[in-house]
Amino acid sequence: MRHYLAIDIGASSGRHILGHLRDGKIVLEEIHRFSNGMTDRDGTLCWNIGALVDEVTRGISKCAAYESLGIDTWGVDFVLLDANGNIVGDAVAYRDSRTDGMDVETEKIIPFAEHYARTGIIKQQFNTVYQLMALKIKKPELLEQADTLLLLPDYLHYRLTGERRAEYTHASTTGLISAVTRDWDWELIEKLGFPRRLFLSVSHGLTPSHDTASAFLVVPAKDENTVYISSGTWSLLGIVSDKPILTQAAREAGFTNEGGYGGTFRFLKNIMGLWMIQSIRDELPDKPSYTELERQARESAYDGLVNVNDAVFFAPDSMSRAVTQKCGEAGYAPPESTGDILRCVYSSLALEYARSIRELEDITEKCYTGISIIGGGSQDSFLNELTAQASGLTVYAGPIEGTALGNIISQMLRSGELPDIKTARETVRNSFEVKEYL
Repeated sequence: MRHYLAIDIGASSGRHILGHLRDGKIVLEEIHRFSNGMTDRDGTLCWNIGALVDEVTRGISKCAAYESLGIDTWGVDFVLLDANGNIVGDAVAYRDSRTDGMDVETEKIIPFAEHYARTGIIKQQFNTVYQLMALKIKKPELLEQADTLLLLPDYLHYRLTGERRAEYTHASTTGLISAVTRDWDWELIEKLGFPRRLFLSVSHGLTPSHDTASAFLVVPAKDENTVYISSGTWSLLGIVSDKPILTQAAREAGFTNEGGYGGTFRFLKNIMGLWMIQSIRDELPDKPSYTELERQARESAYDGLVNVNDAVFFAPDSMSRAVTQKCGEAGYAPPESTGDILRCVYSSLALEYARSIRELEDITEKCYTGISIIGGGSQDSFLNELTAQASGLTVYAGPIEGTALGNIISQMLRSGELPDIKTARETVRNSFEVKEYL
């Protein structure tokens, strides 16, 4: 019996999960779990990259045997290495403010409409291209010292194997990969003034190291008329497409084209997601369970709404105060309790999902009949119910471990234990509970 190890690292936690096939079903076993998070280092939000390496190796040591392993993380963040493999500078986190205004600086060189037409990546202030522009303007000496850029999972793989690679699905999040060639857009890189030596040849056919690329691989949709939502800190809503969609309508609606398994594209929209709920919980002295937070939201009759994609919710000093302030600005009575604030977030998320699906239908000229929600957020029954109500579509919730499962499935496909994606998705449907919300 062959086992496969997924090391799935999110912004707040990581886990090592072993998977294998037994009687035609996928069996998952959590081996190791650890906390992750940003730290303030002299006014800059950073990842503790040394601690991540330690936790990755600690978890591996707990595994008796496995066929292969893959590491996936969130996108855009990176480390710079010198010629000796030492880190140059810090592993700065995407929520740090260093990228404020860097989109404006970038657009002085290339208009965003042209940038999108080349890469298919929507403008978000944390994109790798804007992080690099911040270094070029504010700390050019770091780019001068650096020999190689490695995105976070590529760096973790490097620490385990000694090999430096740039995996395609993760590289596609940088805003520097051509949507046509699926390789670095060297003309764009040169135009922006980034050292060419930093960028390794793009590797295709590996285990997807971007978490959403892994998650979208195993969505147990029954047909092509289903919208996917990978629900966690972020909500990634979209579809899988064989070709990038680079239209003006797609750009104006905020849809991005990230690399997917097998050379496909994840045509999706980043929605603020459960980061808002997580942040509200972190502000409460007793740190109640998410089940308790859901109960409080259910019991509230508050009808205020906010735009969950407002930049104010990206990294506020207090999420509760930010939501309260935005409710007031929108003309609603202020929320009177934590339950009211939570109800506002829940309702606003569901309405944003529904609105984004309508945009997706207009862009693709296609009618969607269901929503498949995977990942940790699929456990939130109240959000699932509100999403079904707001969209008028059936919601299929599960499996929970979407990202780790996709990581493992890709390894099974590569080894030949699963013959193709269709079989893989059928196996997922037969292996895990999927709840329906009408």
